[in-house]
Amino acid sequence: MPMRTGRATWRGDLKSGEGRVDVESGTFDAAYSFPSRFEQGEGTNPEELVGAAHAGCFAMALSNLMAGEGHTPDRVSAEARVHLSTEGGAHLERIELVCEAEVPGLDAAAFQGYAEQAKESCPISKALAGVPISLEATLLE
Repeated sequence: MPMRTGRATWRGDLKSGEGRVDVESGTFDAAYSFPSRFEQGEGTNPEELVGAAHAGCFAMALSNLMAGEGHTPDRVSAEARVHLSTEGGAHLERIELVCEAEVPGLDAAAFQGYAEQAKESCPISKALAGVPISLEATLLE
């Protein structure tokens, strides 16, 4: 299986320092800082990167599960809302997965089952098993 690499460089102390994160493929390179992580400053932060990874992984897992049962989706859109708490030390408090999908010929109950299965089985969900993850999945007509 392939190995993927993300990198970060940080300079300075926590509050006034600054850093950059990038990925080995060269498709992403961005600044991050205390304000971009703990306030509303410009730049990225680890939590939104976790969210993007989780949403992408979930969408692929859900699509794969449904297609494997003969229900190839026209579209699966996912969002992962990662909540950072600083009470008791910084930690991920919870993640809300929100999904909408267009899947011809699939009923809502079956879709919910696939969505729950994808939430439990995608590799990023498994890696984040210590964080409560909720799911809101909507099948569009």
